[in-house]
Amino acid sequence: MSEEEQETKKGFRLLWILDVQKTPCAREALLHGAGGSVAAGLLHFLATSRVRRSFDVGFAGFMVTTLGSWFYCRINNAKLRVQQRMIQEGIKNKVMYEGSDLDPTKRPAAEKPPGPS
Repeated sequence: MSEEEQETKKGFRLLWILDVQKTPCAREALLHGAGGSVAAGLLHFLATSRVRRSFDVGFAGFMVTTLGSWFYCRINNAKLRVQQRMIQEGIKNKVMYEGSDLDPTKRPAAEKPPGPS
């Protein structure tokens, strides 16, 4: 493998710690943070014309937007994984109990609710 191929497989690392390509939600969180930074800094600059304070507001906007987007995405991913696990368990139980006496969809004739016959 050449150096270029190794470099592209390595991916982009943020501060040599976080691999943005392999970490779920990292890319989206950073992009949202960049947008939040520009919006907050620019709006503050247009309102006050103070450059240094606008930079500080932009940096704070980056941090808040990035962390908010990160946690929101991670919580949604966790909920999705829980739902997938429940569905997989249900499918496994359906396959395992189908046609047996323990099948919850099969009720004996005595337990059937009365209704029009």
